[in-house]
Amino acid sequence: MEMIQYNRFTAHLLLLSLILVVPLAVATDVKYCDKQGEYDVKVQGVEISPNPIARGQPATFSIAATTGAAIDGGKLVIEVSYFGWHIHSETHDLCDETSCPVSTGDFVVSHSQVLPGYTPPGPYSLKMKMFDANKRELTCIGFDFSIGFASSVSD
Repeated sequence: MEMIQYNRFTAHLLLLSLILVVPLAVATDVKYCDKQGEYDVKVQGVEISPNPIARGQPATFSIAATTGAAIDGGKLVIEVSYFGWHIHSETHDLCDETSCPVSTGDFVVSHSQVLPGYTPPGPYSLKMKMFDANKRELTCIGFDFSIGFASSVSD
């Protein structure tokens, strides 16, 4: 009887530790803008650190992708929505977010940014389009993220 209680305690402790650790390591679910589209750049996943994002603190979005052809340059167009309302757009040079030229195979696009302390907490959606130097769309993805209630002391 004592061994069964010990095993249950151990199982509960293991489950609790997985619940606390796994969300830190899980990649964000990514959806392609056109579910039927054949994009030249395939996205394997997005990792957001920290997750949820803290207002006034640096946040990093790392997008793991693969390409069948080298990419000499291009741009990223990012659109952000809050509760379904478009609130922000920005454009970045692809070569500022990854090493160019991008060789055939796997690569990572990484962008870090500090969200202002007055950014409202809650659920957000991000849509990212990647274009090559000839303005041809290479991929288009969307994913959700959250901004937590915590903020920095310097707000």
